[in-house]
Amino acid sequence: MLKIHQLFLRIYGIIFVLIFLSISFTTYFWSKNIYMDQIEKNLSQNIDSLSLVLHNINDIQKVAKEFKKRTNLRITIINENGKVIVESDRDKTKMGNHKNRYEIIHAKYDGIGKIIRYSKTLDKELLYVAKKVKLQDNTYYIRLADYTDKIQKNFIKLSFHVIAIITIFLILAFIVTYFVSIKIKNETDSILKYLIDLSDKKINYEISSTYTQEFDKIAKLLNKVAQKLSKKEKQKAKQTAKLKLANRQKDEIISAISHEFKNPIAIISGYSETLLADPDLPETMKEKFLNKIQSNGNKMTQIIDKLRLSLKLEEGKQQTTFNKCSMITICKRVISDLKDKYKDHEVSIEGEDVILDIDETLMEMVLTNLIENALKYSENDVKVKITNSYISIIDKGIGIEEKELSKINKKFYRVSKNGWNNSLGLGLFIVHSILSLHNFKLEVKSKIHEGSEFTIKY
Repeated sequence: MLKIHQLFLRIYGIIFVLIFLSISFTTYFWSKNIYMDQIEKNLSQNIDSLSLVLHNINDIQKVAKEFKKRTNLRITIINENGKVIVESDRDKTKMGNHKNRYEIIHAKYDGIGKIIRYSKTLDKELLYVAKKVKLQDNTYYIRLADYTDKIQKNFIKLSFHVIAIITIFLILAFIVTYFVSIKIKNETDSILKYLIDLSDKKINYEISSTYTQEFDKIAKLLNKVAQKLSKKEKQKAKQTAKLKLANRQKDEIISAISHEFKNPIAIISGYSETLLADPDLPETMKEKFLNKIQSNGNKMTQIIDKLRLSLKLEEGKQQTTFNKCSMITICKRVISDLKDKYKDHEVSIEGEDVILDIDETLMEMVLTNLIENALKYSENDVKVKITNSYISIIDKGIGIEEKELSKINKKFYRVSKNGWNNSLGLGLFIVHSILSLHNFKLEVKSKIHEGSEFTIKY
């Protein structure tokens, strides 16, 4: 298969040859007709000139010879009866009557006659032109003839000049066309390379062309296609990254749920086996084991409730009941519930009471999550500060890295570095979702090894 510039040159070469041959033949026959017409016209004008100098019949022979020398044309003068009275190239006495010659007959009736005919007398082909003239009240036919081989030589020389000029023009046109084809080749090669790079996803540049409007439009369209493909590739990469993140989160969720259920199940299973294996256990021991089984069962129920609540909050199906509630009262209740679990920590409340229009149950869950997290990851006491515009839970614990702060509100996101672990990754997601229902905001400030401050702004 040929390249475009090769095909272009091949087609042009064929067209060049066809045009050259067509123009050559056309020029040959066209110029030949023009040339022959001009020769005939010259012979006719020479006859007119000769007739003007022939004053009387006695001068005819002399004038004819001089005219022959000057023009190198064959001169024949014939009287009205067809007899040759002057002949420049042959002996007139040996020539027959010309009354019935084609050119003489036409001259007799039309005033002028012409023909190309082979002369047996001279053994050559000639162009004959004869005209009827009046000399001293007598009718004569003056005939001039030129040799066609001489005419042919002159004509061929002229034809070569014309064809040479046409050939030079076509060669110049071919050279120009060749450079045009090279330019087109470069443009198409550039476009082809761009398409190859585009298919191999190696495009990091834009193609441009100022050669023709068509190439410019193609270049602009290719750039638009490349931009669209690049955009799709970026979207695809983002989607792939999201899928990978989702898969990783799924694995983490499964791992977290397994971990959360593993301990309660192990405890329940262990104490149950002990109770079944030893029916003679003291009542106090049995009661202790049963309390452990009940506690871990409740813990599993709480985990399931958290999962269900997170789904309801995410789907917007959680029902709410808003009432005027005291924030100090809720905080004290939460602290009281957590005191047995965190006996070595104290939680202090600062500020005056604030009454807010809230869902008490959900807000209690928010404060429980935040205060318990503060107790869990702080070796020092925890402070709850209440004002008219916010509630802050402040601890002096291990803190959270700055890069993790923007992610901790996401569902199932768990911070594992530095020992800070958001359990299933649902606690702060639930907090954030509940606060959104109340049009409240959660702001987090934290420094590693210095502590954290969780602020609810309302």
